[in-house]
Amino acid sequence: MGKTTKLTDKRYVVPFILITTLFFLWGFARAILDVLNKHFQDELHISITQSSLIQVTTYLGYFLMAIPAGLFISRYGYRRGVVFGLTLFGLGALAFIPGHTFTAFLIALFVIGCGLTFLETAANPYVTELGPTETASSRLNLSQTFNGMGCFMATLLVGQFLFSDDSGQADVSVPYAIMGVLVLLIALVFTRVKLPEITHEEEGDQPSASEGGLRAVLGNRWFVFGLLALLSYEVAEISINSYFVNFVTATGWMSKLDASRVVSLALVIFMIGRFVGSWIMRRVRAEQMLLWCAVGTVVCMLVTLLNLGRLSLIALILNYLFEAIMFPTIFSLAVSDVGSLRKRASSLLMMTPIGGCGFLLMGFLADHVNAFVPFIIPLLGFAVVLAYAYFVSSRARSSAKSM
Repeated sequence: MGKTTKLTDKRYVVPFILITTLFFLWGFARAILDVLNKHFQDELHISITQSSLIQVTTYLGYFLMAIPAGLFISRYGYRRGVVFGLTLFGLGALAFIPGHTFTAFLIALFVIGCGLTFLETAANPYVTELGPTETASSRLNLSQTFNGMGCFMATLLVGQFLFSDDSGQADVSVPYAIMGVLVLLIALVFTRVKLPEITHEEEGDQPSASEGGLRAVLGNRWFVFGLLALLSYEVAEISINSYFVNFVTATGWMSKLDASRVVSLALVIFMIGRFVGSWIMRRVRAEQMLLWCAVGTVVCMLVTLLNLGRLSLIALILNYLFEAIMFPTIFSLAVSDVGSLRKRASSLLMMTPIGGCGFLLMGFLADHVNAFVPFIIPLLGFAVVLAYAYFVSSRARSSAKSM
Protein backbone atom coordinates (compact mmCIF):
# COMPACT_ATOMS: atom_id res chain seq x y z
CA MET A 1 0.00 0.00 0.00
CA GLY A 2 2.00 2.97 -1.24
CA LYS A 3 -0.52 5.78 -1.40
CA THR A 4 -3.02 7.13 1.12
CA THR A 5 -6.51 5.61 0.86
CA LYS A 6 -9.59 7.26 2.34
CA LEU A 7 -10.54 5.96 5.77
CA THR A 8 -14.31 5.68 5.23
CA ASP A 9 -17.12 6.71 2.90
CA LYS A 10 -19.13 9.87 3.54
CA ARG A 11 -22.35 7.88 3.97
CA TYR A 12 -20.79 5.87 6.80
CA VAL A 13 -19.35 8.75 8.87
CA VAL A 14 -22.23 8.95 11.39
CA PRO A 15 -22.49 5.16 11.94
CA PHE A 16 -18.69 5.07 12.32
CA ILE A 17 -18.77 7.76 15.02
CA LEU A 18 -21.66 6.12 16.91
CA ILE A 19 -20.07 2.68 16.92
CA THR A 20 -16.69 4.09 17.94
CA THR A 21 -18.22 5.42 21.18
CA LEU A 22 -18.84 1.80 22.20
CA PHE A 23 -15.11 1.08 22.09
CA PHE A 24 -14.62 3.62 24.89
CA LEU A 25 -17.26 1.91 27.03
CA TRP A 26 -15.88 -1.59 26.97
CA GLY A 27 -12.33 -0.29 27.36
CA PHE A 28 -13.43 1.44 30.56
CA ALA A 29 -15.24 -1.67 31.83
CA ARG A 30 -12.34 -4.02 31.17
CA ALA A 31 -9.64 -1.72 32.58
CA ILE A 32 -11.42 -1.36 35.94
CA LEU A 33 -10.48 -4.99 36.55
CA ASP A 34 -6.81 -4.03 36.53
CA VAL A 35 -7.19 -2.01 39.74
CA LEU A 36 -10.01 -4.12 41.17
CA ASN A 37 -7.62 -7.05 41.68
CA LYS A 38 -5.38 -5.21 44.12
CA HIS A 39 -8.36 -3.60 45.86
CA PHE A 40 -9.99 -6.98 46.57
CA GLN A 41 -6.66 -8.49 47.65
CA ASP A 42 -6.28 -5.85 50.34
CA GLU A 43 -9.92 -5.47 51.39
CA LEU A 44 -10.86 -9.17 51.34
CA HIS A 45 -7.39 -10.48 52.30
CA ILE A 46 -7.08 -12.85 49.35
CA SER A 47 -4.08 -13.92 47.24
CA ILE A 48 -3.27 -12.82 43.70
CA THR A 49 -4.38 -16.26 42.50
CA GLN A 50 -7.76 -15.88 44.21
CA SER A 51 -8.28 -12.33 42.94
CA SER A 52 -7.61 -13.54 39.39
CA LEU A 53 -11.11 -15.07 39.51
CA ILE A 54 -12.24 -11.53 38.60
CA GLN A 55 -10.65 -11.97 35.17
CA VAL A 56 -11.63 -15.63 34.89
CA THR A 57 -15.31 -14.89 35.56
CA THR A 58 -15.52 -11.86 33.27
CA TYR A 59 -13.77 -13.49 30.33
CA LEU A 60 -15.63 -16.75 30.83
CA GLY A 61 -18.65 -14.69 29.79
CA TYR A 62 -16.87 -13.92 26.52
CA PHE A 63 -16.10 -17.59 25.90
CA LEU A 64 -19.61 -18.87 26.62
CA MET A 65 -21.50 -16.04 24.92
CA ALA A 66 -19.40 -15.42 21.81
CA ILE A 67 -21.09 -17.96 19.50
CA PRO A 68 -24.64 -17.13 20.73
CA ALA A 69 -23.82 -13.45 20.17
CA GLY A 70 -22.70 -14.20 16.63
CA LEU A 71 -25.90 -16.14 15.91
CA PHE A 72 -28.02 -13.34 17.38
CA ILE A 73 -26.27 -10.66 15.33
CA SER A 74 -26.41 -12.75 12.14
CA ARG A 75 -30.17 -13.07 12.58
CA TYR A 76 -31.19 -9.70 14.02
CA GLY A 77 -28.43 -7.37 12.81
CA TYR A 78 -25.71 -5.18 14.29
CA ARG A 79 -27.96 -2.55 15.92
CA ARG A 80 -30.03 -5.03 17.95
CA GLY A 81 -26.85 -6.81 18.95
CA VAL A 82 -25.49 -3.52 20.27
CA VAL A 83 -28.69 -2.69 22.19
CA PHE A 84 -28.87 -6.15 23.78
CA GLY A 85 -25.19 -5.99 24.74
CA LEU A 86 -25.54 -2.54 26.30
CA THR A 87 -28.58 -3.71 28.28
CA LEU A 88 -26.71 -6.70 29.75
CA PHE A 89 -23.70 -4.49 30.44
CA GLY A 90 -25.81 -1.90 32.28
CA LEU A 91 -27.74 -4.43 34.36
CA GLY A 92 -24.54 -6.22 35.36
CA ALA A 93 -22.98 -2.94 36.48
CA LEU A 94 -26.04 -2.03 38.55
CA ALA A 95 -25.90 -5.49 40.19
CA PHE A 96 -22.83 -4.23 42.09
CA ILE A 97 -25.12 -2.06 44.24
CA PRO A 98 -26.78 -4.85 46.25
CA GLY A 99 -23.70 -7.09 46.06
CA HIS A 100 -21.54 -7.16 49.20
CA THR A 101 -19.65 -10.45 48.82
CA PHE A 102 -16.91 -11.59 46.48
CA THR A 103 -19.24 -14.18 44.95
CA ALA A 104 -21.94 -11.56 44.24
CA PHE A 105 -19.37 -9.33 42.54
CA LEU A 106 -18.18 -12.25 40.41
CA ILE A 107 -21.74 -12.96 39.24
CA ALA A 108 -22.20 -9.29 38.29
CA LEU A 109 -18.90 -9.34 36.38
CA PHE A 110 -20.01 -12.44 34.49
CA VAL A 111 -23.15 -10.61 33.32
CA ILE A 112 -21.03 -7.63 32.28
CA GLY A 113 -18.72 -9.96 30.36
CA CYS A 114 -21.70 -11.41 28.48
CA GLY A 115 -22.87 -7.90 27.55
CA LEU A 116 -19.42 -6.82 26.39
CA THR A 117 -19.26 -9.90 24.17
CA PHE A 118 -22.33 -8.72 22.23
CA LEU A 119 -20.86 -5.23 21.88
CA GLU A 120 -17.48 -6.39 20.63
CA THR A 121 -18.89 -9.09 18.36
CA ALA A 122 -21.05 -6.45 16.68
CA ALA A 123 -18.74 -3.44 16.67
CA ASN A 124 -15.39 -4.90 15.60
CA PRO A 125 -16.51 -6.43 12.26
CA TYR A 126 -18.96 -3.58 11.62
CA VAL A 127 -16.15 -1.02 11.68
CA THR A 128 -14.14 -3.07 9.17
CA GLU A 129 -17.15 -2.89 6.82
CA LEU A 130 -17.61 0.90 6.96
CA GLY A 131 -15.28 1.86 4.13
CA PRO A 132 -12.65 0.53 1.73
CA THR A 133 -11.22 -2.92 2.42
CA GLU A 134 -7.69 -1.53 2.09
CA THR A 135 -8.11 0.66 5.18
CA ALA A 136 -10.06 -1.82 7.33
CA SER A 137 -7.13 -2.32 9.75
CA SER A 138 -6.48 1.42 9.92
CA ARG A 139 -10.18 2.13 10.58
CA LEU A 140 -10.40 -0.47 13.33
CA ASN A 141 -7.21 0.82 14.93
CA LEU A 142 -8.68 4.34 14.99
CA SER A 143 -11.84 3.10 16.72
CA GLN A 144 -9.71 1.07 19.12
CA THR A 145 -7.89 4.29 20.05
CA PHE A 146 -11.03 5.26 21.96
CA ASN A 147 -10.91 1.86 23.62
CA GLY A 148 -7.47 2.87 24.89
CA MET A 149 -8.89 6.18 26.10
CA GLY A 150 -11.51 4.31 28.13
CA CYS A 151 -8.79 2.08 29.58
CA PHE A 152 -6.56 4.84 30.89
CA MET A 153 -9.49 6.88 32.24
CA ALA A 154 -10.75 3.81 34.14
CA THR A 155 -7.42 3.05 35.82
CA LEU A 156 -6.81 6.73 36.58
CA LEU A 157 -10.25 7.64 37.96
CA VAL A 158 -11.18 4.37 39.64
CA GLY A 159 -7.62 3.84 40.89
CA GLN A 160 -7.69 7.32 42.43
CA PHE A 161 -11.05 6.53 44.05
CA LEU A 162 -10.06 3.13 45.45
CA PHE A 163 -6.44 3.80 46.45
CA SER A 164 -6.52 7.41 47.63
CA ASP A 165 -5.22 7.72 51.20
CA ASP A 166 -8.28 9.64 52.37
CA SER A 167 -10.85 7.36 50.71
CA GLY A 168 -10.98 4.89 53.57
CA GLN A 169 -13.24 1.94 52.82
CA ALA A 170 -14.02 2.92 49.26
CA ASP A 171 -17.31 1.47 48.01
CA VAL A 172 -16.56 -0.29 44.73
CA SER A 173 -20.25 -0.20 43.77
CA VAL A 174 -20.12 3.60 43.22
CA PRO A 175 -18.20 3.62 39.90
CA TYR A 176 -20.22 0.65 38.68
CA ALA A 177 -23.53 2.32 39.55
CA ILE A 178 -22.56 5.45 37.60
CA MET A 179 -21.39 3.33 34.68
CA GLY A 180 -24.59 1.23 34.71
CA VAL A 181 -26.88 4.26 34.45
CA LEU A 182 -24.78 5.80 31.66
CA VAL A 183 -24.69 2.56 29.65
CA LEU A 184 -28.47 2.07 29.85
CA LEU A 185 -28.99 5.64 28.62
CA ILE A 186 -26.71 4.93 25.65
CA ALA A 187 -28.68 1.74 24.97
CA LEU A 188 -31.81 3.90 24.77
CA VAL A 189 -30.09 6.15 22.22
CA PHE A 190 -29.20 3.16 20.04
CA THR A 191 -32.84 2.03 19.99
CA ARG A 192 -33.63 5.33 18.24
CA VAL A 193 -30.88 5.38 15.61
CA LYS A 194 -30.58 3.51 12.33
CA LEU A 195 -27.39 1.68 11.47
CA PRO A 196 -27.07 0.47 7.88
CA GLU A 197 -26.86 -3.32 7.66
CA ILE A 198 -24.11 -4.14 5.19
CA THR A 199 -24.64 -7.21 3.01
CA HIS A 200 -22.46 -8.90 0.43
CA GLU A 201 -23.44 -9.89 -3.06
CA GLU A 202 -21.97 -13.33 -2.58
CA GLU A 203 -23.93 -14.08 0.60
CA GLY A 204 -26.36 -16.29 -1.25
CA ASP A 205 -23.49 -18.58 -2.22
CA GLN A 206 -22.10 -18.87 1.27
CA PRO A 207 -23.20 -21.48 3.81
CA SER A 208 -25.54 -20.09 6.44
CA ALA A 209 -25.14 -20.60 10.16
CA SER A 210 -27.39 -23.65 10.05
CA GLU A 211 -25.73 -25.07 6.92
CA GLY A 212 -22.21 -25.28 8.24
CA GLY A 213 -21.02 -21.68 8.39
CA LEU A 214 -18.95 -22.54 11.45
CA ARG A 215 -17.38 -25.48 9.65
CA ALA A 216 -16.59 -23.30 6.64
CA VAL A 217 -14.87 -20.67 8.79
CA LEU A 218 -12.81 -23.22 10.73
CA GLY A 219 -11.82 -24.82 7.43
CA ASN A 220 -9.88 -21.67 6.55
CA ARG A 221 -6.36 -22.27 7.87
CA TRP A 222 -5.38 -18.59 7.74
CA PHE A 223 -8.41 -17.69 9.84
CA VAL A 224 -7.55 -20.43 12.36
CA PHE A 225 -3.97 -19.14 12.55
CA GLY A 226 -5.35 -15.64 13.16
CA LEU A 227 -7.67 -17.02 15.85
CA LEU A 228 -4.70 -18.63 17.64
CA ALA A 229 -2.67 -15.42 17.34
CA LEU A 230 -5.50 -13.31 18.76
CA LEU A 231 -5.97 -15.74 21.66
CA SER A 232 -2.23 -15.56 22.39
CA TYR A 233 -2.35 -11.77 22.26
CA GLU A 234 -5.25 -11.68 24.71
CA VAL A 235 -3.35 -13.97 27.10
CA ALA A 236 -0.40 -11.56 27.00
CA GLU A 237 -2.22 -8.22 27.03
CA ILE A 238 -4.84 -8.96 29.68
CA SER A 239 -2.35 -10.74 31.94
CA ILE A 240 0.08 -7.80 31.83
CA ASN A 241 -2.66 -5.26 32.59
CA SER A 242 -4.04 -7.36 35.45
CA TYR A 243 -0.61 -7.97 36.97
CA PHE A 244 0.85 -4.47 36.56
CA VAL A 245 -0.19 -2.98 39.92
CA ASN A 246 0.75 -6.17 41.79
CA PHE A 247 4.15 -6.25 40.08
CA VAL A 248 5.29 -2.68 40.73
CA THR A 249 4.08 -2.77 44.35
CA ALA A 250 5.66 -6.19 45.04
CA THR A 251 9.03 -4.91 43.80
CA GLY A 252 8.72 -1.94 46.15
CA TRP A 253 9.01 0.56 43.33
CA MET A 254 5.84 2.49 44.19
CA SER A 255 2.59 2.63 46.18
CA LYS A 256 -0.78 1.35 44.96
CA LEU A 257 -1.94 4.87 44.14
CA ASP A 258 1.23 5.67 42.20
CA ALA A 259 0.97 2.30 40.48
CA SER A 260 -2.55 3.10 39.25
CA ARG A 261 -1.24 6.41 37.88
CA VAL A 262 1.69 4.74 36.11
CA VAL A 263 -0.52 2.08 34.53
CA SER A 264 -2.76 4.94 33.38
CA LEU A 265 0.31 6.54 31.77
CA ALA A 266 1.12 3.22 30.10
CA LEU A 267 -2.44 3.08 28.74
CA VAL A 268 -2.06 6.63 27.37
CA ILE A 269 1.00 5.36 25.50
CA PHE A 270 -1.15 2.43 24.35
CA MET A 271 -3.81 4.84 23.04
CA ILE A 272 -1.20 6.95 21.25
CA GLY A 273 0.22 3.77 19.73
CA ARG A 274 -3.16 2.92 18.23
CA PHE A 275 -3.67 6.41 16.87
CA VAL A 276 -0.21 6.56 15.30
CA GLY A 277 -0.53 2.97 14.09
CA SER A 278 -3.82 3.81 12.38
CA TRP A 279 -2.11 6.69 10.56
CA ILE A 280 0.91 4.60 9.54
CA MET A 281 -1.23 1.76 8.22
CA ARG A 282 -2.83 4.07 5.71
CA ARG A 283 0.60 3.97 4.05
CA VAL A 284 2.18 0.70 5.20
CA ARG A 285 0.78 -2.82 4.91
CA ALA A 286 -0.93 -3.98 8.11
CA GLU A 287 1.01 -7.27 7.96
CA GLN A 288 4.35 -5.44 7.97
CA MET A 289 3.32 -3.16 10.82
CA LEU A 290 2.23 -6.15 12.87
CA LEU A 291 5.59 -7.84 12.30
CA TRP A 292 7.57 -4.82 13.50
CA CYS A 293 5.42 -4.45 16.60
CA ALA A 294 5.57 -8.16 17.43
CA VAL A 295 9.37 -8.02 17.46
CA GLY A 296 9.15 -5.03 19.81
CA THR A 297 6.87 -6.82 22.30
CA VAL A 298 9.07 -9.93 22.42
CA VAL A 299 12.16 -7.80 23.13
CA CYS A 300 10.32 -5.82 25.84
CA MET A 301 9.13 -8.99 27.57
CA LEU A 302 12.63 -10.47 27.55
CA VAL A 303 14.06 -7.32 29.17
CA THR A 304 11.28 -7.32 31.78
CA LEU A 305 11.78 -11.00 32.55
CA LEU A 306 15.54 -10.60 33.06
CA ASN A 307 14.99 -8.49 36.23
CA LEU A 308 17.14 -5.52 35.21
CA GLY A 309 15.67 -3.13 37.78
CA ARG A 310 14.12 0.07 36.50
CA LEU A 311 15.12 -0.91 32.97
CA SER A 312 12.62 -3.76 33.25
CA LEU A 313 9.94 -1.26 34.27
CA ILE A 314 10.76 0.95 31.28
CA ALA A 315 10.56 -2.08 28.97
CA LEU A 316 7.20 -3.06 30.46
CA ILE A 317 5.77 0.42 29.83
CA LEU A 318 7.29 0.58 26.33
CA ASN A 319 5.58 -2.74 25.55
CA TYR A 320 2.24 -0.90 25.59
CA LEU A 321 3.35 1.09 22.55
CA PHE A 322 4.22 -2.01 20.54
CA GLU A 323 1.16 -4.07 21.48
CA ALA A 324 -1.28 -1.23 20.77
CA ILE A 325 -2.14 -2.14 17.18
CA MET A 326 -2.22 -5.92 17.66
CA PHE A 327 -5.83 -6.70 18.47
CA PRO A 328 -7.52 -4.67 15.71
CA THR A 329 -4.84 -5.62 13.16
CA ILE A 330 -5.00 -9.37 13.82
CA PHE A 331 -8.81 -9.17 13.94
CA SER A 332 -9.14 -7.39 10.60
CA LEU A 333 -6.56 -9.65 8.91
CA ALA A 334 -8.32 -12.77 10.19
CA VAL A 335 -11.81 -11.76 9.01
CA SER A 336 -10.51 -10.55 5.64
CA ASP A 337 -10.21 -14.18 4.53
CA VAL A 338 -13.76 -15.32 5.23
CA GLY A 339 -15.87 -13.20 2.86
CA SER A 340 -19.50 -12.82 3.90
CA LEU A 341 -19.05 -15.05 6.95
CA ARG A 342 -17.61 -12.17 8.98
CA LYS A 343 -20.34 -12.21 11.61
CA ARG A 344 -19.75 -15.90 12.28
CA ALA A 345 -15.95 -15.50 12.19
CA SER A 346 -16.19 -12.53 14.55
CA SER A 347 -18.13 -14.56 17.10
CA LEU A 348 -15.26 -17.06 17.19
CA LEU A 349 -12.67 -14.30 17.49
CA MET A 350 -14.62 -12.82 20.38
CA MET A 351 -14.08 -16.04 22.34
CA THR A 352 -10.39 -15.13 22.59
CA PRO A 353 -10.66 -12.84 25.66
CA ILE A 354 -10.89 -16.14 27.57
CA GLY A 355 -7.12 -15.70 27.31
CA GLY A 356 -7.52 -13.33 30.27
CA CYS A 357 -7.65 -16.49 32.38
CA GLY A 358 -3.90 -16.65 31.75
CA PHE A 359 -3.63 -14.22 34.65
CA LEU A 360 -4.59 -17.14 36.89
CA LEU A 361 -1.28 -18.80 35.99
CA MET A 362 0.62 -15.51 36.37
CA GLY A 363 -0.91 -15.08 39.82
CA PHE A 364 0.08 -18.61 40.81
CA LEU A 365 3.68 -18.02 39.71
CA ALA A 366 3.78 -14.67 41.55
CA ASP A 367 2.44 -16.27 44.74
CA HIS A 368 4.86 -19.23 44.61
CA VAL A 369 8.03 -18.06 42.77
CA ASN A 370 8.83 -14.33 42.43
CA ALA A 371 7.48 -11.15 40.83
CA PHE A 372 9.42 -11.48 37.55
CA VAL A 373 8.94 -15.12 36.50
CA PRO A 374 5.20 -14.63 35.62
CA PHE A 375 6.24 -12.59 32.56
CA ILE A 376 7.14 -15.86 30.82
CA ILE A 377 3.39 -16.14 30.07
CA PRO A 378 3.04 -12.93 28.00
CA LEU A 379 6.44 -13.63 26.39
CA LEU A 380 5.10 -16.90 24.98
CA GLY A 381 1.90 -15.16 23.87
CA PHE A 382 3.74 -12.47 21.93
CA ALA A 383 6.02 -15.13 20.40
CA VAL A 384 2.95 -16.73 18.79
CA VAL A 385 1.85 -13.32 17.47
CA LEU A 386 5.35 -12.87 16.02
CA ALA A 387 5.06 -16.20 14.19
CA TYR A 388 1.66 -15.22 12.77
CA ALA A 389 2.95 -11.80 11.71
CA TYR A 390 5.93 -13.36 9.94
CA PHE A 391 3.82 -15.78 7.92
CA VAL A 392 1.06 -13.32 6.94
CA SER A 393 3.70 -10.75 6.00
CA SER A 394 5.47 -13.33 3.80
CA ARG A 395 2.13 -14.25 2.26
CA ALA A 396 1.33 -10.59 1.50
CA ARG A 397 4.74 -10.07 -0.15
CA SER A 398 4.24 -13.17 -2.30
CA SER A 399 0.79 -11.98 -3.37
CA ALA A 400 2.17 -8.54 -4.27
CA LYS A 401 4.92 -10.04 -6.43
CA SER A 402 2.45 -12.26 -8.32
CA MET A 403 0.21 -9.31 -9.24
